[in-house]
Amino acid sequence: MEKVYTENPAEVLKNMGSSADGLSSHEVQLRREKYGPNALKAAAKISNWKRFLEQLKDPMLIMLMCAAVISAATSAVSGESMADVIIIATVVLLNAILGVLQESKAEQAIAALQTMTAATCKVIRNGRQSSIPSADLVPGDIVVLEAGDAVPADGRLLEAVSLKIEEAALTGESVPVNKMIDILQMESDEAEVPLGDRTNMCYMGSSAVYGRGIAVITETGMDTEMGKIADALNQTKDESTPLQIKLNELGKKLSWLVIFICIFIFIFDLVMAGEFTLSGILSTFMIAVSLAVAAIPEGLATVVTVVLSIGVTKMSKANAVIRRLTAVETLGCTQIICSDKTGTLTQNRMTVVKNTGNTKELAAAMALCSDAYLDENGNAAGEPTEAALVAFAKSEGMPKTELSIQQPRIGEAPFDSMRKMMSTIHETANGIVQYTKGAPDIVLGQCTSYLEDGQVKPMTSEKKQEILTANKEMADQALRVLCAAERKYDEKPIEESPKSLERDLTYIGLVGMIDPIRPEVKAAIVECREAGITPIMITGDHKDTAIAIAKELGILDDPSQAMTGADLDRLSEEEFKKNIGNYHVYARVQPEHKVRIVNTWKQKGAVTAMTGDGVNDAPSIKAADIGIGMGITGTDVTKNVADMILADDNFATIVNAVEEGRRIYDNIRKAIQFLLSSNMSEVMGVFVSTIMGFTLLKPVHLLFINLITDCFPALALGLEKGEKDIMKRSPRSTKDSIFAGGMLWDILYQGALITALTIVSYILGHSMEIGHFEMPHGISPDGMTMAFLTMNMCEIFHSFNMRSTRNSIFTLQSQNKVLWLAMLGSLALVTLVLEVPAVAGMFGFTPVSWMEYGIALGLSILVIPAVELVKAIERACTKTAD
Repeated sequence: MEKVYTENPAEVLKNMGSSADGLSSHEVQLRREKYGPNALKAAAKISNWKRFLEQLKDPMLIMLMCAAVISAATSAVSGESMADVIIIATVVLLNAILGVLQESKAEQAIAALQTMTAATCKVIRNGRQSSIPSADLVPGDIVVLEAGDAVPADGRLLEAVSLKIEEAALTGESVPVNKMIDILQMESDEAEVPLGDRTNMCYMGSSAVYGRGIAVITETGMDTEMGKIADALNQTKDESTPLQIKLNELGKKLSWLVIFICIFIFIFDLVMAGEFTLSGILSTFMIAVSLAVAAIPEGLATVVTVVLSIGVTKMSKANAVIRRLTAVETLGCTQIICSDKTGTLTQNRMTVVKNTGNTKELAAAMALCSDAYLDENGNAAGEPTEAALVAFAKSEGMPKTELSIQQPRIGEAPFDSMRKMMSTIHETANGIVQYTKGAPDIVLGQCTSYLEDGQVKPMTSEKKQEILTANKEMADQALRVLCAAERKYDEKPIEESPKSLERDLTYIGLVGMIDPIRPEVKAAIVECREAGITPIMITGDHKDTAIAIAKELGILDDPSQAMTGADLDRLSEEEFKKNIGNYHVYARVQPEHKVRIVNTWKQKGAVTAMTGDGVNDAPSIKAADIGIGMGITGTDVTKNVADMILADDNFATIVNAVEEGRRIYDNIRKAIQFLLSSNMSEVMGVFVSTIMGFTLLKPVHLLFINLITDCFPALALGLEKGEKDIMKRSPRSTKDSIFAGGMLWDILYQGALITALTIVSYILGHSMEIGHFEMPHGISPDGMTMAFLTMNMCEIFHSFNMRSTRNSIFTLQSQNKVLWLAMLGSLALVTLVLEVPAVAGMFGFTPVSWMEYGIALGLSILVIPAVELVKAIERACTKTAD
């Protein structure tokens, strides 16, 4: 049913085919068959087996599997060890399993939405009230709502007696909404009243906190507003992060490169050998396998995962809990942060910040004329607005527990949304007193006197204007203003009707309340701007309130930078995309508006983050590049779709997370450059040695280097501290290649350098084996052993070069102790392979003399001064260009 809020209750009942006595049992059955259960549908689940197969589509894994098959075939024919096959298969299996372990957020989100809906509800059917499972509700059912009840489905209110419904999780409204049954007026037939302003409606996922009401159910299940959110979650697909995209591109490029080189070498070697025998073909196949293994950085996925995991652990200690590893990297390039206001930028706790009149008398009157209370811990509890009044009295040294003893309540006229007032009657030592609070203009209209300095004075037009001016000043600051008044009696009044009580009042004062900003947020906003990040406020609250908060935080400079959800509806996609940069605040928005804002920024190429805590934030959080949920005030739905959860609900934590994300990405690039330069040296080494007619290293040797020697230093590079200006530079563009900043050149020359040193070591090892200098041919055990030792040590020393891609490592003011430990660990493992006879025999190595160790060490350490020289030249060229 559309726009039932524009129809009177009788019309709605008629259109729904229902009545005040509810539906008949027969009609309920018919409607249940037509509409189905009042439940939310979950997205189709993907089996773990299918996820596993999806992981195997990775280009690099496909290449490794091909290499394993070829290696298995050649080993079976030649009778050689299957060690290569086992190692390659293990690498493939581990990578696929890691991918399967990624959680299914959408499924968890729908499950959480299910828990938010009411389990049972009170319904009127066949003229009788009964309690039924909420899933059995159908459109047209009449439900009864009382304080504490969860709203089981969307409905139009037929009766509302002082009814207040908490809709914060759904609309972002920071205080419960006063409900009524009046028809809502619209500007035009096409216009829609924002969800938060539909005061004659109630919605699944909200709950009654005060009063009572009766509603006719208009929508159930997936047709409810909550259902629309669930549907949006189902339809929103997880997108690859910038790093994932770049790594996938890298994998494809490497795979094509490997295929080209393998085919070239296969044909070249067969032609050079001049024989097409089975043994010759198998030998050439093994060379192709060596190239495939050399070109593919088997440890890259593991290194990236572990570096991200270490970053996640560090961030969790700083209250930023990461649910998806790659989200860490995405944080580093965030350009837009769309933040919910309530509970994120503000404290989600109404607080009295201004008052006029007699403070002590005002605080006592406000606290006593409320149903809020102090709990066992001394904290104000109850309806947020009234809890703020009780907290205000406590701050003035008048806790309500003591006030209630001194002035016990003996009568009341409950709050009513029609008259906008509430009155309570109390017994005091000096007689009977009545306190009345409510909307300033209404209460003031019933005041015939005012209290000033303990004296009651007749109300004058000048005084009334003074009070109204003070009210306007508070309202202009987006404060919620309440007025308090009193009336004294010699004895308890006989007639306690509102009409009898609420007249001839004495004005006491005004209080102005607001959901205050978090004290640390303002500084966080400044840091965001310094880091090139634009903060955007999106809220379901009123525009004036949103503008006031945004101005205080520095999110906007002018009210023209704010718009409402209704304003947004009037803009076409093209207009909004063109002008989105002009708006920094969005008020009175609905869930679909939030998703539209996020998606439009993404269409403009901006990496967008979305923070929030309510159910209404869930679709946009899932749609964003980086979704951020609140750990304390956040709903389960929001937490389950979020990539990151703020354990302390502190917006400032996001800034720290962004800094950590930037540091981690920088370090991942260092690790990638280190690993790829190492792989490049292996590819060049196998390629050049094949052309020269000898075998440099076997596949198992290359796997050892890639998985053992290189991995530990690469992991240690992930622990490098961030650069000093890391939060002073603009976010990097997602369009930047992973090789941006000259990395490809660095990889090529560094790979060529290590190749040259390794081949020299091989030739020297071979010459020492035969006792004179000679260019090697075929397989030289001593030469292969020397090449293995030199390449390992070269790459270990080269990892120190990677501590900074441009600056000299001798100018760095800190030490990476983990890198030193990684170096020692890698050296120990290399020594183990070379010196333990059983292991050395498996690898085909010969004993290494002290002289050979010295030669290998001398050659490999040259990689440091050589790279330092190139860095110096690059810095000089950059300085000249500037």
